[in-house]
Amino acid sequence: MSQTATAPAASTAAAQIPVTVLTGYLGSGKTTLLNRILSNTQGKRYAVIVNEFGEIGIDNDLIVESDEEIYEMNNGCVCCTVRGDLVRVVEGLMRRPGRFDAIVVETTGLADPAPVAQTFFMDEDVRAKTRLDAVVALVDAKHLPLRLKDSKEAEDQIAFADLVVLNKLDLVTPEELAKVEATIRAINPTARIHKTERSGVALESVLDQGAFDLKRVLEDDPHFLDADDHHHDHDHECGPDCNHDHHGHDHGHHHHHGEVSDIHDISVRSVSLRAGEMDPKKFFPWIEKITQIDGPNILRLKGIIAFKGDPDRYVLQGVHMIMEGDHQRPWKDGEAHESRLVFIGRELDEEKLRRTFDACRA
Repeated sequence: MSQTATAPAASTAAAQIPVTVLTGYLGSGKTTLLNRILSNTQGKRYAVIVNEFGEIGIDNDLIVESDEEIYEMNNGCVCCTVRGDLVRVVEGLMRRPGRFDAIVVETTGLADPAPVAQTFFMDEDVRAKTRLDAVVALVDAKHLPLRLKDSKEAEDQIAFADLVVLNKLDLVTPEELAKVEATIRAINPTARIHKTERSGVALESVLDQGAFDLKRVLEDDPHFLDADDHHHDHDHECGPDCNHDHHGHDHGHHHHHGEVSDIHDISVRSVSLRAGEMDPKKFFPWIEKITQIDGPNILRLKGIIAFKGDPDRYVLQGVHMIMEGDHQRPWKDGEAHESRLVFIGRELDEEKLRRTFDACRA
């Protein structure tokens, strides 16, 4: 397939530096989270790439000296700005002596994370040395409804996320929180949601998630398995600052179907498809055609495909027109050989997707 990136071999994967893309609207708490990451390095060295150094206000005591684009921090980390090409900045980092354990890219609050994700997902030189780990979106629980009214980017950030940090819980009522969660699920049914105050999410649940690792992606993920019931909520993870009692957290299923009718400002929708075993000779030309024609409208796609006669699950994921797929693991004894595919995007023709997907059955 012309647009398909082959998954890197395991030996190179070990040498690749994981990249976390941190996105979220202005005021959502990205800088607070970034400062927490840099203050709790636990012996790790981070390279932080920010769109505009002047805007972000990384704690001053972390910065020691600077040259033109790369700022040394006194905890062994570095910080650099993207004034030009992201590829050039990453290549500059890679040429520096000493090794980084991870890279965090902080996009400006108005930025669409797609081009950043695509750079790490597809650029071969960058991909040889780094691997996209996850797109993390911070969401301001109080102001999300307003943001969705006036900003396509706020919606795109949620649509692209593998992980949503739902922040500022202390500013909303349980009813408001339920509506905001329903909105997030309506935009992106597959993202994990972590709820917190003051960006106090546990760092291990944000970093090193392997969300773009085809060997780990979708592995027994209840969010993906139930993606066609968008508004189920499977895990409430609270950060250290989260007050359980106040928010009445409940670890069961929540059905929010009725509340989504209040949300008329969403243009992103998800389409979840299920079928049995697929014919690879039909499926691969179909998915390539769909991503070529509808690629600009497809923000993310994720899937687990059962091919007839194939003992292994095939997993695939995509960003716009760019896709990668690989065999993940053998089907377990007694496991239903079921194919599931989730598209997240705008102006998706659900009837056409369902009809043509069904036509790929074995």
